[in-house]
Amino acid sequence: MSEDDQTALRLRVEGFVQAVGYRHFAIEEAARLGLDGWIRNRADGTVEILICGSTKAVEAFVAAAMRGPPGSRVKNVELHNAEPPAEKGFRRRSSV
Repeated sequence: MSEDDQTALRLRVEGFVQAVGYRHFAIEEAARLGLDGWIRNRADGTVEILICGSTKAVEAFVAAAMRGPPGSRVKNVELHNAEPPAEKGFRRRSSV
């Protein structure tokens, strides 16, 4: 696979991932890696993320998402193929 390959994934992050700076951590990682997408808390206590960019950068983001920021405890990360976001950049969305 070449570095120019694009990947879009939807992640569902389970564990102690709300009220610990997880969304801020993910926004910083996405910006550092030049990725597009969004992040939001879900009512069931998980965090949902849509991430899109070069395959190499998306893989690096997923590795960071599995680790999380200090204070979080990631139990599981579900990965699903997704359509790329309509907008460029990475942003926080309202909780659902």
